[in-house]
Amino acid sequence: MFTKILVPVDLAHIEALQRSLSTTADLARHYGAAVCYLGVTATTPGTVARSPEEYEAKLKAFAEEQGRIHGQPATAKCVSSPDPVVDLDDHILDAIHAVDADLVVMATHLPKHLDAVVPAHGGKIAAHTDVSVFLVRPA
Repeated sequence: MFTKILVPVDLAHIEALQRSLSTTADLARHYGAAVCYLGVTATTPGTVARSPEEYEAKLKAFAEEQGRIHGQPATAKCVSSPDPVVDLDDHILDAIHAVDADLVVMATHLPKHLDAVVPAHGGKIAAHTDVSVFLVRPA
């Protein structure tokens, strides 16, 4: 049913993504799907890396580690942006087609009042793509 799963990740907050990472591994195992971890990083130094190239190297290492742990093919796609927060949705939508994903698994948060002004990323992705989107709430 699914052959390629795209998983947006933020290397600065991996601990908060554990439930979605586990869900991804289970779905990939069940469907025999490959996984692509997407990271969107700033063009300026950040807490994880000093450059987009360093962030990309760390993202690739993370993907390799996930692939080894879960025994499934895993790749990484890194995108740099002057403003990752503003550009994130567009980069996710572009990556869906670039890696030929047919499922997106995203961590999300519980709905709050602020969502009326700043909508959650998952809802926008689901509304603007033709692939399935699986939103994983925190435990």
